[in-house]
Formats: sequence, structure tokens, C-alpha cells
Amino acid sequence: MNSPHRPNPRLLLLWLLAGAATLAIAGCMAAPGKPGPGPEVPRPEDVSSFATLYAQNCAACHGENGKNGAAIWLSNPAYLAIAGVTNIQRVTASGVPGTAMPPFGKTAGGMLTDRQISIISQGMIQNWGSANALSGQTPPTYAANAPGNPIQGQRAFAAFCARCHGADGAGGKAANGEHLGFLLDPAYLALISDQGLRSIILAGQTEQGPHDWRSYTPGHPMTDQEIADTVAWLTSHRIATPGQPYQQRH
Repeated sequence: MNSPHRPNPRLLLLWLLAGAATLAIAGCMAAPGKPGPGPEVPRPEDVSSFATLYAQNCAACHGENGKNGAAIWLSNPAYLAIAGVTNIQRVTASGVPGTAMPPFGKTAGGMLTDRQISIISQGMIQNWGSANALSGQTPPTYAANAPGNPIQGQRAFAAFCARCHGADGAGGKAANGEHLGFLLDPAYLALISDQGLRSIILAGQTEQGPHDWRSYTPGHPMTDQEIADTVAWLTSHRIATPGQPYQQRH
């Protein structure tokens, strides 16, 4: 029989075990080097930061901050002003068939919601656009209004482009001294779309010094038709098997 003044040994043991377990749990939770609870990670469709969305989906091809990438510079104010938010949203959502530009919109098989596509498109214009990019001038339309004529395009190329790119597109030097590659390279023409060529003629490549449809030799702006004709001449040099070094066997 237990004395009323002495604790029950079994009950005392249970208290000791419970206390030890509590201390062990507390010690593990506060163990040195153990990471604490991290920030809550948002679901992919909930990401709403332009910087994050651009870095995750666009920077690999178009470069950090919209420049120095393999694809067209998106931080070019002239390009953004001519393309406009509607075209940028459409291209981002639907991609460009036949090129390396994939669709990012969920409705086209991508991973981004319509809201996220809008955030990216609006963010480009807000961060990199300029209200004075066109200096009050009305540019040709982003997309061609009529098919181009390759014969007229060769003449337009000679008049507006040959000074830097060479009479046959074989290359030359830009205003900043940078070497310009062979525009009629079949591999290059296979990788770039008709619209991609038109966009570069319209807005220029800013890494080669600011230039666009207004500033080519002979010193007056290119017309919509001259741009369409130049693109038609360039694309007339596409071949069926670009980069294929082997002769076909018959």
C-alpha cells in the first residue's frame, strides 16, 4: 500500500517520460542547422509578378531585361510601340508556328493563364516602352497588308539595306562596327519567320545601334510595301532542306 505522502512510482515514470518526449520534440524543432518553415510557394497559376513571369518564360530566348538574347530584343521601344500590346499578347499566347517560339497560353497548350499573359505583355510596355519611341510618326503596320514582290524587294534591299548588309545580303558592318552576318543563309531563313524579318526591318536591332524603318539609306522612311517586298525577296531564298550537307540519291 502506497503512502499518501509518497508519489506513485508508475505515475512519476509517466510524467518523466512525457517530459522527456516534450523536450526531445522541442529540441528537434530548434536543432542547430535545421531550416525553419519556408515562405509559402504560390501555385504556378497564381504567380503575378512581371519580373518572375518574364524570367521563367521569356528570358532564356529574349535575354535578361529583354536584351542580349538570341531572339528579338523585347526592350526595343520602337518594336513595342509598333507591335502594341494586342499583338504581343497574341504572339505570347499562341506562339509562332514553324519557329522556336512556342505557345505559352493554356488554351494553346502552354502553362500561363490569360491574366499572366496580360501581365507579361503589359509589363514589357510599362518597363521598356517609351511614349516618344515613334516621335509622332505613323509607322507601317506590324503585319503586312499585302503580299510582297521579290523583284521589287531586291531593289528595295539594294536601296535601303545594302550599305550595311552588302548588295547580295552577304554581310557588312553596322554603324557601331559590328559585323553583320549573311542574311540569305538558308539556316537563318529557316529559323526566322516572315513576321520576324518584318519586325527587324521595322524596329531594327538595338544592339547594332538604334535604327528602324525611318533611318535606313537613302534617308527617307520605308513604306509598308517596300518592307513587304524586302521580306519577300529575303524569304524567296529559303530552301527545302536547310543545313543538309548531303546530296539526294536518285
